[in-house]
Amino acid sequence: MTALVVDMPVRPGMSMSSLRRDVTKALGELGEDHLYDVQLVVTELVSNVLDHTPSSTGHLRILHGQDPCAVIVEVDDESATEPVYGRSRLGENRGRGIVVVDNISRQWGSRPRGAEGKTVYAVVDCTG
Repeated sequence: MTALVVDMPVRPGMSMSSLRRDVTKALGELGEDHLYDVQLVVTELVSNVLDHTPSSTGHLRILHGQDPCAVIVEVDDESATEPVYGRSRLGENRGRGIVVVDNISRQWGSRPRGAEGKTVYAVVDCTG
């Protein structure tokens, strides 16, 4: 069974530390390492919305599956531009977020959402 544990808008100026606290509260039963992985994926995907979309708005959903344990992070935005693996238009010191997501997640990707926009998702295992 998979349960929706976080469902919230992404808006300019939102606090990443508050977001990580919300994730901790929603997924407190996870082990520390798995929780840290999920927090990192959430931070990266939400930061991409804030940094790379015209209005810097979107929507975050986190789903927790129990058997086997997995956390699905989904972030909707209004940009049809696909995530870029390993480089950024924001400069040399940016752009490795999707590489981090790829390394942590069992699976990640994006799918179109409506006429414009997409959902970027990542699946983080929480077993072992």
